Amino acid sequence: MGHRVLIALGSNYHQAVHLQWAAQRLSAFVSNLQFSRTLWTEDVKGSGQMYMNQLAKGTTTYSRVKVEHLLKEAEMLSGRTKQQVTIDLDLMLYDDERYHLRDWPHPYIQQLIDDVI
Repeated sequence: MGHRVLIALGSNYHQAVHLQWAAQRLSAFVSNLQFSRTLWTEDVKGSGQMYMNQLAKGTTTYSRVKVEHLLKEAEMLSGRTKQQVTIDLDLMLYDDERYHLRDWPHPYIQQLIDDVI
């Protein structure tokens, strides 16, 4: 039996391409993947850049630490920089434990969560 995970995906550069690339990466270590619809939002930091956001849920046999490592590794492999966020992958939920608590209230999270929960 696996651990339940909820992962937030976001990109501000070649957004659709990078979300698809990330989905393929996630499928290597997350089973029963389900994705929300995508949603365009302005950067929450006020830069004016547009992000495409999505949520993914599924199960994994990996530990939380290993999942977080794989997410950060994928960000690095995508060529992410501070200005060019090719992909941002945040572990929001691992079993019943919430992470990135400052992100949960964002409207896009609240809108997309109903798609996957």
